[in-house]
Amino acid sequence: MADSVCEETSNESQPAENAVSDEQLSTELPTEGIDPQRLPRPEETQPLRVMWEYVAVLSSVHVVALLAFLPWTFSWLFTWSGVAFAILGHFVFGMMGVTIGYHRLLTHRGFTAPKWLEHTLATLGMCNLQDSPARWVAIHRMHHQHSDHQPDPHSPLVSFLWGHMGWVVCRHKDLDRTSHYERYVRDLLRDPFYLKLERRGGWFFVFLGHSILITTVGAIVGYFAAGEPLRYAASWTVWAVAVRTVFVLHGTWAVNSLSHVFGYRNYKTRDESTNNWLVALWSHGEGWHNNHHAEPRAAAHGHKWWEFDMSWRIIQFMEMIGLAKNVVRPKAFKAPE
Repeated sequence: MADSVCEETSNESQPAENAVSDEQLSTELPTEGIDPQRLPRPEETQPLRVMWEYVAVLSSVHVVALLAFLPWTFSWLFTWSGVAFAILGHFVFGMMGVTIGYHRLLTHRGFTAPKWLEHTLATLGMCNLQDSPARWVAIHRMHHQHSDHQPDPHSPLVSFLWGHMGWVVCRHKDLDRTSHYERYVRDLLRDPFYLKLERRGGWFFVFLGHSILITTVGAIVGYFAAGEPLRYAASWTVWAVAVRTVFVLHGTWAVNSLSHVFGYRNYKTRDESTNNWLVALWSHGEGWHNNHHAEPRAAAHGHKWWEFDMSWRIIQFMEMIGLAKNVVRPKAFKAPE
């Protein structure tokens, strides 16, 4: 694998160290032989095999999050600081880590950033229980290459549940080992930082570490603010870790499901992508999905004046202070010649 990871790819429109091949970002899709009302699961998922370790981890975080809303646990677990940090975490970890870091920077290279910032955003992304940066990027590039056709890893045309989260817990032969999906992410795996995270679930320990850190800070705050370190530690674990993680997870999954089923379309694309305002609010602009499929590399997903895209505003600010460069704008933003 080491030799293949070091192979060079080229793309004249971006710096060599961030090169992404045309195959990885291709929007050329087959147009025949698919019934859009009933799409078969990808062949690589057959025979269907559930990955029980994924089921166990995802079920656990959902059960812990549920404790925040049960009548007999709500009052003890509720603290304003826990809720406040859950909301803050949705922006810091969800928007900065997944939407801006994993998606617009690492997957599509919609802009470039200093390595220290890129790695920071990737680290924030790992705190959302959405897999390693390289595997996340590989899945998403595969999705764009085959969107809403059988090889698409998570099309809701198979079934809504499959597109939302069923695909997450079922084995995909092309995605179960780094050596199988490295062809989609050679640009990332040339960086030792990302390659190391692929080994022995390194990314998962980042998630565990950040969870322990948040719990510890909650205990400290509780000790000095109310003399209740145990209650505050539990509150922050439930709200600032579990509830926030579940909310971000379903926001990301809703882009794959709801934004391929419900909404309107600004562009004619070779898939069923739609613009969904609810998903856009939920996921900081990712719900303007038809716009994104029309121009995948563009760092801005909202193309109309009413399509608010908070992630794009942050990227604009980063550009203004010199932290984001080579920012790719949609054609809709460019003045006619």
